Amino acid sequence: MSLGAHLVELRKRLFRSAIAIVIGMVAGWWLTDAFVWQAIQEPVNLVVEAQQGTDAASTGIIFPTISSAFDLRLQIAFTLGIVISAPVWLYQIFAFLVPGLNTRERKYTFAFFATAIPLFFAGCAAGWFVLPNIVKLMTGFVPEGAETLLTAKEYIDFVLKLVVAIGIAFVVPVFIVLLNFAGILSAAAIIKSWRIAILVIVLFTAFATPSADIVSMFMLAIPMIGLYFAAYGLAYLHDRRVAKRNQLEFGDAV
Repeated sequence: MSLGAHLVELRKRLFRSAIAIVIGMVAGWWLTDAFVWQAIQEPVNLVVEAQQGTDAASTGIIFPTISSAFDLRLQIAFTLGIVISAPVWLYQIFAFLVPGLNTRERKYTFAFFATAIPLFFAGCAAGWFVLPNIVKLMTGFVPEGAETLLTAKEYIDFVLKLVVAIGIAFVVPVFIVLLNFAGILSAAAIIKSWRIAILVIVLFTAFATPSADIVSMFMLAIPMIGLYFAAYGLAYLHDRRVAKRNQLEFGDAV
């Protein structure tokens, strides 16, 4: 494909992804009012319940402006649209990369796609899993007798970015394997960069979680590191298979 054809293909994939996100956003708008907002504020409610009858600081979520509630509902709906439409935009990414694979390797595309979707949702679930621990820990630093007023926008920004960012991070190893199958990235290059990869993962989880919450940081970093080495293992097996096939076809000329 020429550069122009690639750009046309990219535009088509982006347009389809955008349509899917918009449709997911419509569903997200309804889900926000149905139960999502209650679920998002549940970690704060647990802290409030634990504080009742004690001298601990009181906690609550506030909407400082008249348009805050509407703006946040749009933001939540948009994020839900990204999550709900994940199968569509992930497929569009894989479909854009498939022309770089040969006929044999295209057979694995469905396996990549089928792996990426559960990994994305698993990452979102992991971010959601550590959220209550983060809220409890960070509000615990407030002195007794003081009051914690969580601005709704800042709280929602933190929750949504944590969930989506971890979800996307869990899918990265799948793309590493795909790049290996496309001949762009070798297994040797993947394992050679393992120190840098671990550093990047730790820094990413450190930014995604509060600096004081070391437990949540490692709860997210450990499975991501495991996925990175799993990607290396698959790439290594693929490179060995390709080397053997080339040896049989070309012999000593390889």
